Formats: sequence, structure tokens, C-alpha cells
Amino acid sequence: MFKSLMNALKVKEIRLKLLFTLAMLAVIRFGTTIPVPGINVQAFKSWFESLKSGNDAFGFVDRFTGGSFEHASILALNITPYITSSIIVQLLTIAIPKFEEWQKDGEDGRKKLTAMTRYITVVLAVIESIAMAVNFYKGDSLADKSIFLAIQVVVAFTAGSAFLMWIGERITENGVGNGISIVLTINILSRIPSDIHSLFERFVSGKPIARGVVSAVIIIAVIIALVVLIVVLNGAERRIPVQYAKKIQGRRTYGGNRSEIPLKVSTAGVMPIIFAMSLFQFPSVITYFTGYKGPGVWATILEYLRQDNWFDPNHWEYSIGLVVYILLLIFFAYFYTSITFNPIEIAENMKKQGGFIPGIRPGKPTSDYLTSILNYIIFIGACGLIIIAIIPYFFSGMFKASVSFGGTSLIIVVSVVLETIKQIESQMLVRNYKGFLED
Repeated sequence: MFKSLMNALKVKEIRLKLLFTLAMLAVIRFGTTIPVPGINVQAFKSWFESLKSGNDAFGFVDRFTGGSFEHASILALNITPYITSSIIVQLLTIAIPKFEEWQKDGEDGRKKLTAMTRYITVVLAVIESIAMAVNFYKGDSLADKSIFLAIQVVVAFTAGSAFLMWIGERITENGVGNGISIVLTINILSRIPSDIHSLFERFVSGKPIARGVVSAVIIIAVIIALVVLIVVLNGAERRIPVQYAKKIQGRRTYGGNRSEIPLKVSTAGVMPIIFAMSLFQFPSVITYFTGYKGPGVWATILEYLRQDNWFDPNHWEYSIGLVVYILLLIFFAYFYTSITFNPIEIAENMKKQGGFIPGIRPGKPTSDYLTSILNYIIFIGACGLIIIAIIPYFFSGMFKASVSFGGTSLIIVVSVVLETIKQIESQMLVRNYKGFLED
């Protein structure tokens, strides 16, 4: 990895792209420190800290916004509306025929889906900004309770989210890697130093030397083990051999070559975790924004949904929520794969091109075979995701060690880093081919 990066820095074109990406990330980190005018930042931070300690949903928001929400900055919403919008558009491609048609239209269809994602992002940002402004108006977070100031907050938050979306797209076009993913990654990485400090204070500082050393070694070992598992899961795939029949036209022979269909074990990536987390956080967010308390059973349900309560030695009954969470992870792993990978379509395309899987007849038997293989590897991938996702909850519930770089965050960071390195290497490879052709 480091060798590839050093080689990339020697190439002027790639070096400029890396510098552009770093410059854009510096702008983002600077923007997280600029508060929205008219907000009492200290009052907001105190309110958010109290809210975050009792609500997993807002801890999740703080993680994905890189602390910009906590500081009530102009980038407080960050790219969370864009992420939500992307998920909505992906789901709409299987629910609305027009969207499905766009998805199959190549570059033109991709541009239409991208434009739709932008529009939905702005709408979601406006809705979230209004909800936040209303709560600021009711509380003590606004310096002056005026409608004009509340509108100003809505405009600032919406503009900040749109600006970040624009920066992400510019990084994709003029920098390296996927811009939105890189923005999300830098947000997560920005919280790691404070998490390391919290772990140090919780398990090492003030403890006997032997116990502190053992605790530090265990923490480092767990983090390394998680990273290694994510790397293995991210790169694991099942390759299905495909043979193409020979065709003779005139004096020339076409086809007869072999290829492979790579089926990734982690086909859905981190999406099952994001879907499951969103469902679990939805009741808590609704409770906060609507003020609905409900009957006593509602409060009990919220306690079951709180991840901090899972694996709690004093309240093992709350771990029932963990069982539901695991089932949701498995369900969404299959669900998301079903909307991104279509065995029937692949089997039909293979049949049209004269391809077949050795030992399997073209058509429906091929699609059935791909489906059976896919179901098997999806389950393996889901089991890997479950292990990665619940290990942080185990330490949080058992030892009260709450950190932001576990599970979802680590998967995102490692996956984005690996993908960015692959893109840099591919750009270097393309450049070498260009040089060969020019010579």
C-alpha cells in the first residue's frame, strides 16, 4: 500500500489529484469549526452531550458528521442527507419502472439518477433543518427567538449540506476515489483520537502497570483483528467459471474463450448495517422530535433498542434487541443483494452471448445455480458482518467502552481506503499503457 502511494506521488497528474483531494478535505474540516450565526454554541453542545449519552441515534449522527453537528457548524447535517437520498434512489429503482429504466440506460441514465439524488438530498436537508430549527426555537439554543433567525438556521444548514455534496462530487471528478465516501471517511477518522483518549482514560490511566499494559494490548489486538477480518471479508469472492462456445463465420472463429463471474462474499458491503441501524434509531428520533412518550411499554421498547444495553451483565433481557438486530442484518444482506445482483438477467445475457457455466445448462438452470451459490456466500458474508458489528457492542455493554470506530465505521474506513488505493493503481496502470501507445 505505501509503495503504491509513493509511486503515485512520483506521477505529476496523480500527485495533483491527491493534493486537490487533501485541499478539499482541509476545507471540510475548517467548515466544521464555523458555527451557524445566531446559535448559542455552548448551550447547544451541553444539550447535545446529554442527548447523545442517552440516545444511540444521535451518537451515530455525531460519528458520521465528524463532530460538525456537535459544534452546530454550518456543515452540521454533513452528507447524511445525501447518504439517505442515495439509499432512497436505489430502493426506488426496484419500485418505479422509470427509475429502473434509467439504471439500464448507461451514462445518460446515471446522470438522471444522480440529478434525482441531488434533488432528494436538498429536500431532506430542508426537512431536517426545519426540524432542528423548530427545536432550537423551543429550547435555549437560539441567541434570539425570532422567526428570521430560525429561517437563517434552516438556510445555513441546507446550504452546508449542499456544499458538501458539491465538494464530494468535485473530489470524484478531479481528485482520487469516490468523493462522498472519502468525506464520510475523514469524518469518522476525525473522531478516532478522542475515542483513543477515552479508552486510555477508561482502561489504562490510573490502573496498575500490569493491568494497564494488558488492557492496552487487548484493545490493540481487537482493533487489528477487526481490521484484518474486514480486509478479508472485503476481498473474499467466489469465482464462477464461464465458457463461451466457438462460432465459425466464414474463415474466422469467434468465442471459445473462458472468463469468470466474481461473486463477492460481502456483496452488500456495509449497507445491511446502515439499514438495520436506521430502523433501530427511528423510534428514538421520532420520540425526541415529537416529544411522544407513550405508555410504559414504549419506554421499555426503546431500552431494548439501545445498543449500549446489549450484553449488560445486569440486564441480560435487553439483549433480545441484539437478536432482532442480527436477524435484520441477515435480512438486509439478502435484500440489498437482490436489488443489486440479478441472476436471471446475468443468465440471459450469458445465453445471448453463447456463454455457459461448465456442467450447467444455459437459461433457468444457470440462474438457479447462481442463486443457490449467491444465497450460500451471502450468508457467510452476513455472518462476517454480524461478528464485526456486535464486537463493539459487546465491549460497550460488558465494559462500558463506547467508541465510534467500531463495526460500521471500521468497515467504511477500510473499504474506502482499499477502494481508493485500487483506483490510484488503476490510474497509474492506464498512464503506463498510454505511455506505451504514445511511444
